[in-house]
Amino acid sequence: MKLHKPLLLATALLVTLPSAFAESTASNYLNGGIGEGELAKMQSSAKDYPLHIIFSEGKSGTYIADVTVKILDLHGKTVFTLSEAGPILYVNLPKGTYIVKAVSRDVTLSQKVKLDGKHNKSIILHWKHEPDE
Repeated sequence: MKLHKPLLLATALLVTLPSAFAESTASNYLNGGIGEGELAKMQSSAKDYPLHIIFSEGKSGTYIADVTVKILDLHGKTVFTLSEAGPILYVNLPKGTYIVKAVSRDVTLSQKVKLDGKHNKSIILHWKHEPDE
């Protein structure tokens, strides 16, 4: 899996977009990553969130926000939901296996992720459609 190019593109994009950082201690997540300040704040807290999700689209890997996210446990029970997520979302979930479902422009992507309780896990959900111009 190639992570270097998307992460470099994310950093470049995040420096140029306006701020939309959201933090919730009740739900235990960080959402945003737009702008240098937001990105730095999120990166400094990353170790506290076992699941890191990055959202992108198109051939160039443009990072996107306004993604609807639902995380399910293996029994199909919803354990986390957020509309308007991205471009980076950190979620604090206990050890276990989950299905991450995310919707952008009416296209749903799903990915299974296993959290071992010891290490953080990063996933990239990438839509093939090109960004709106």
